[in-house]
Amino acid sequence: MTELPTLRATRDAYDAIAPTYAETFQDPLRERPLERGLLSAFAELVRADGDGTVADLGCGPGDLTAHLDGLGLTAFGVDASPVMIELARKAHPGLRFEVGSMAALDIADGALGGVLSRWSVIHTPPPELPAVLAEFARVLAPGGHLLIDFPATDGTHIETQSYDHVVATAYRWCPDHFAELLRGLGLEEVARLVMQPKPTDKRQFREVQLLLRKG
Repeated sequence: MTELPTLRATRDAYDAIAPTYAETFQDPLRERPLERGLLSAFAELVRADGDGTVADLGCGPGDLTAHLDGLGLTAFGVDASPVMIELARKAHPGLRFEVGSMAALDIADGALGGVLSRWSVIHTPPPELPAVLAEFARVLAPGGHLLIDFPATDGTHIETQSYDHVVATAYRWCPDHFAELLRGLGLEEVARLVMQPKPTDKRQFREVQLLLRKG
């Protein structure tokens, strides 16, 4: 497994908080109807273009992997944290979960109809992000779809901004810049959802969800 310089510290931090994380976020879509709708559209597109095999990259305790399975996809999860994977296997024994690095996926070229990356790249430093996104593109079959989300910067003139996170330093990106990186990897934007923060949210960041298709 190729290990990016920042991976070990982030992995160890998530190992340490994994049980608390799983309990806190055990129903991640409960109050997110827009995200549920976008996931349903993603699943429909993946099923229409192939066999419906999807990797949930950065799957954590596996709840989103199970949601994808419920939408009729052949879903499996990958996460760098062994403790997260152990919790995912225990909570969802009928699904497959693997320890792995997003920068060096143990998945064949063009093997997947879809990739889901929900907040899984937020701890990836900007210089290391292209390598991770290149892996996402590599494992997608032609016509496959990527659904990825991340927090946005404060303006289009700012490509990236770091912020304090309870686990490790995290990063925000300009949506246009992020989409351009993916376009350079052969992924064309299909749809973009930008969600404004609620007044009660701790961090007043916009959240961006990009749906892209590999040519």
